[in-house]
Formats: sequence, structure tokens, C-alpha cells
Amino acid sequence: MVEEMVRSDFDRARQKAFVHDLVAALARRPNDLIPYHELRRRVSPEGESYRGLQVVPIDQIVGSMDRFGDFDRAFLPRQRHTAGRWQNVDRAYYNDVTLPPIQLYKVGDVYFVKDGNHRVSVAREKGVDFIDAEVIEGHVRVPLYASMRPAELLLQAEYAEFLRHTNLDRTRPDHDIRPTALGRYDEIWQQIVGHQRWLSEIWDRPATAEEAAADWYDFIYCPIVTVATERGILDRFPDRTEADVYLWVMHHREELEQRYGYNPGPVDSATDYADSVRSQGAPLARLRIGLRGIARRAARALGGAIPLDATPDGRTRPAPSLTAPRVGADVPAAVDHCAPDDQDCVERAIASAAVLAPSEGTAAAGPG
Repeated sequence: MVEEMVRSDFDRARQKAFVHDLVAALARRPNDLIPYHELRRRVSPEGESYRGLQVVPIDQIVGSMDRFGDFDRAFLPRQRHTAGRWQNVDRAYYNDVTLPPIQLYKVGDVYFVKDGNHRVSVAREKGVDFIDAEVIEGHVRVPLYASMRPAELLLQAEYAEFLRHTNLDRTRPDHDIRPTALGRYDEIWQQIVGHQRWLSEIWDRPATAEEAAADWYDFIYCPIVTVATERGILDRFPDRTEADVYLWVMHHREELEQRYGYNPGPVDSATDYADSVRSQGAPLARLRIGLRGIARRAARALGGAIPLDATPDGRTRPAPSLTAPRVGADVPAAVDHCAPDDQDCVERAIASAAVLAPSEGTAAAGPG
């Protein structure tokens, strides 16, 4: 009788796993256990503690260290080869045999099975809410909850890795850098690495990653977010975060730089992007950015050193010579006086710049 019941229990559990997989496929959502190595690679716990024997809520066990392919998200058995061990555990329940505690690894508020996957599977199928476990806890810098979807847990893991590189949770504890898609933290980190190289050059010493991250946050990220907030971009996309908008603006800045030949900086890029979102175009804003690029290229063509070089974040730093004129520097200001729809005014400003530029200055004088 018991043998028939354990075989029936396993077959029923496998059928449920098949249905769950089918529903998940139709809904295009994952139904897998989270591989511990995948989370650990991103989280990199900063130390471990042995927590001893504990009573653990089964619904907080979300993954496995090595058997994540054998069970689905609800620990239902997917593979026929698990039948022997699964049925042995199930048989122990029918015979009132006390099973040893399982072994779990805790990260945040979620658990991963180190030993005892079949016991967790059978316990869940029996409707058991808690299970005895020996627990080792890995200490991480971000919260992880069992209610999070697998993608959310992995995103939090990426966030932990980002903090490990930048220390922004310590240097800028009020930051709110929370993109909504996987891979975006790495994109932001690469931008910080580029900023670190630039800082090392202008400081004439190696800038640390922590210094670069704090400087990037103060002078690139925050100005963009401020403009995005003031211009209502975040209101237009309620399902997106300020970090998402920041990345949109940075992609937009790359397009502007390719189009006009110079770096417009974070504020101009964010302003132009906001205008683009609002009006599906922003020709005047883009014209102003383009004119600044024309002015810089004109200065180089005339042989003059440009007095203020563009930097990765749009700030300026002194060039070797400060005697060269800023050819066309007044053009954006002149265009600012034109009404948005006054194309004649804009064209006159451009024409004036073309006439005045050659006579406004000469090549830069040398140091002597």
C-alpha cells in the first residue's frame, strides 16, 4: 500500500511540474530554481557565519547549490531519475521516520539548498510550512526577499556587485540608482571606469574607484536626474526609474556627440532629451548644441587652442594656453534670444557668427 502511494505521489508531483512549466512558458515567465552560483557570482558575500540549527519557512527556499535543474521553482521534481530518492523521503513520511535536518545557505532573507533538495521537495508537496535546517549565512550589502521574482533577485545581486565596486552605499548613502533591467549596472560601472581614467589624468595621480564613483554621482548622475525630474521625464514613464532615464540620456548624449562632434555634457544632453520627449524633436535645442560644436571645430581650424576643453562630464579644465579666442562662443547666447519658431532669427545668428568668427581673434600665442 505504501509503495503504491509513494509512486503515485511522485507521478502526481511530476505532472504538476509539467503543468507549471507549460503555464510558465505560455506566460513567458521563468519557473526555475535560482542557481546559487549565479547569485553568488554577482553578490560576492563579504563573510559568512554559522547560524546553527534553525526552523526555516519553506517558502523562503528559492534555489539550490547543485540540483537546480532537477526541480522547478516550487521544488516539484522535473526529472525521472529523481524518483528513487524522492520516493525514499516520501516513504519516510508515511512510516513516521524522523529525517535529519537539511543544510541551507542563507543570503539576505532567502535560502539555497546545500543538502536536502528531495526533502524540501517532498515537504512542500506534503504542505509542510517549516523545516529544520543547519544554516550558514553569507553577509551581503543589499536586501533579498523570497517574494522577489528570480529576475529581481539577480538584479539585486548585480546591485550588490555594483556597491562592492563603488562603495556608494557608504560614500553616498542617499543614492537611488536602481535600473529595472539586468546588465544595466555593468553599463553604469563601465561609465564610472571611464570617468576614473579621466580623473586620474586631470588629477595627475591614480583616482580610486570609490573617488571616481562619488565624483561621477555628484557631477554626472545627479545633474541628469535633476533635469529629468524638473522636466517631467520621470512622470511620463512611471514604470521606469531615475537610473533608467539616466541611461537613456547617456545614450542620447552619445548620439549628439556623434552628430555635432563634441561632448555636450550631462545637463545639455538631459535638457535636449527632455525636449525631444516632450515635443518629438527639439530642433532649437539641438541647434544650440550643434553651434557649440561648430565653434569648437572652427577654433581648431583657425589654429587656436580651445581655452576650455570638454570633459567626460561636461565640466571644463584649463588647456595649456588660455590666450586663444572662443570663436563662436556667443552664438548660442544669440540664438537664445530667438523665439522657438523664428527660423529667420536663428539663421541671422548663424550668419553673424560666420562673418565675425575670422576677425575675432588669431592663433594662440606661445608660452614666450
